[in-house]
Amino acid sequence: MRKILALAFAALTLAACSKSPPPTGRWEGTYEGNGTFVAARLEIETDGTVRVSAPDVSGPELEPADRAQMEDNMAERLAGAWGEIAPRKMDFDGTTFRKPGGIAPQIDWDAKSKAMTLYVYIGTQPALKIPLHPVGDFSDNPWPR
Repeated sequence: MRKILALAFAALTLAACSKSPPPTGRWEGTYEGNGTFVAARLEIETDGTVRVSAPDVSGPELEPADRAQMEDNMAERLAGAWGEIAPRKMDFDGTTFRKPGGIAPQIDWDAKSKAMTLYVYIGTQPALKIPLHPVGDFSDNPWPR
């Protein structure tokens, strides 16, 4: 009887420790702050491979007319290069995606709130955390207007 209880406890412990499958779908979002602009796309396939693109521009504050042109240019870069983005494997622990064997988080997933956050590393600055929203299909321009 003790062996059966021990086996049942071990099975429950393993089930509790098992990893959740990665979410699948498409997300996009933008970031703007301190003269840095980022437009991002993310796609996670059913096999767990990830495609991500996040072009950025850093510089001084822009006038409204220049800003709209820069946003349009970034949206064109994002859409134009998307077909060349190769899917890649990432380690997923149920919450965080990391490069295989890596330490730094690349993407966070909160299953309860269905919130996706992309980490963007620019130079030696701390990571930018960009909230993404789910989309059925990518938009021509992810910048809110």
